[in-house]
Amino acid sequence: MSRTTPEPAARHVDRGQFALAAVLLVVGVYTIIDARGLTVGFADPVGPRVFPYLIGTGMVVLAVLLALATARGDLPQAEEGEDVDLTTPADWVTVGKLVGVLVLNLLLVSTLGWAITGALLFAGAAWALGSRTLVRDLLVGAVLSVASWYGLYGLGVPLEPGVLDGIL
Repeated sequence: MSRTTPEPAARHVDRGQFALAAVLLVVGVYTIIDARGLTVGFADPVGPRVFPYLIGTGMVVLAVLLALATARGDLPQAEEGEDVDLTTPADWVTVGKLVGVLVLNLLLVSTLGWAITGALLFAGAAWALGSRTLVRDLLVGAVLSVASWYGLYGLGVPLEPGVLDGIL
């Protein structure tokens, strides 16, 4: 009597994971190569090149590990969607509202400035996602946008003041 061993199940090759590993590898290598072009000048022992080298190297290592895991047959677990109904289609109206708010922000930021358009961006995004408290959203948006304006200005990254130039 001969025993037959069952055929192993056909291995599924996840090309998406290989594509992600390839993109991660390309971005990591580009980061390392681009870091070579940084002018150092006088710097403390940890100069400006260290961090791009670390990040680029980390990306390359993760790309290699992902490619090895994928080649070995590891597959990511499918999202269960415990609080999401995966059969529900995308809400393109909400996406359209968010895109409209972002485009409006891009068009108005140089004229009105970040402090105003940031508040409008926050309130518009909150409205698009279902909030119905416009005054509160505008106030929270104003506080966040002015705080971020001053925070970035303090870090040496000036944002557009717009019509509030001289006031902020």
